[in-house]
Amino acid sequence: MGADDITEMNSWVDVSYGIHDDCKSHTGGVMSWGWGVLLTKCQKQKLNTKSSTEGEIVGVSDFLPNVIWVRMFLEAQGFEIKKIILYQDNQSSIKIELKKWKEI
Repeated sequence: MGADDITEMNSWVDVSYGIHDDCKSHTGGVMSWGWGVLLTKCQKQKLNTKSSTEGEIVGVSDFLPNVIWVRMFLEAQGFEIKKIILYQDNQSSIKIELKKWKEI
């Protein structure tokens, strides 16, 4: 495990849609700075969603507090985070998230 660049944080989020008995989805996410994974999160979503797109948006929403916390923690230690990249594989949710981001 190591870091290529401590100022660039990479995260990946993916969701398995409606796989639990109560039709809730499951979110998995990881965070890395180069080689190896430093932080992971894997949990059942707390609400039912109507589509895989909605499930992916909920998954990103569930994982982003970890990204924000790690950024704040590293900045408190004196490291400036210059770039945060979030990877996701659902094109519909990416388009919705980018649209909402531009509105902010």
